[in-house]
Amino acid sequence: MNAQPQLVLTLMYWLHMIGTVVWIGSLASLTLLVLPAARRTLNSTDADNLIAQIQVRLQATGWFSLAVLTGTGLFQMSASPSYQGFLAIANPWAVAILLKHLAFGLMILLSAYLTWGLGPAKRRALLRQSGGLDAADLLARLRLRERWITVLNLVIAAVILAFTALARTS
Repeated sequence: MNAQPQLVLTLMYWLHMIGTVVWIGSLASLTLLVLPAARRTLNSTDADNLIAQIQVRLQATGWFSLAVLTGTGLFQMSASPSYQGFLAIANPWAVAILLKHLAFGLMILLSAYLTWGLGPAKRRALLRQSGGLDAADLLARLRLRERWITVLNLVIAAVILAFTALARTS
């Protein structure tokens, strides 16, 4: 391999690692630190408002990271000597990469639901409540769903890292 493609591949690995650190670090910080602390120290409305403000920034960062991971990951995959073609599942590396991509797809679906489904529903319920309408039960259900999906996304992130490790050792 000549120096220029090697440099490009090195850049792709570096960007992929940065994207992973930002993505999983943000998700872990939100799930393990921010959400529990906000719920313990603030009333539910203030916690919801704080979380909504944080999520606006984290969602933009997260979606950008996922785009970087997709682009750099596809480049790295195509450069791998174990890659034998699209949907060619002929070796343990390909199985690990397929499972990793399926988990990644599930994470994207859950993240899309959080961003464009659950988040807006929670904001509407908060508006209803601030307007004097009863939305306590709905908000409680939405908060619980948000908590479970956020934790599930973190677990899936760990599974993706496990499949990555498996692919590297195959």
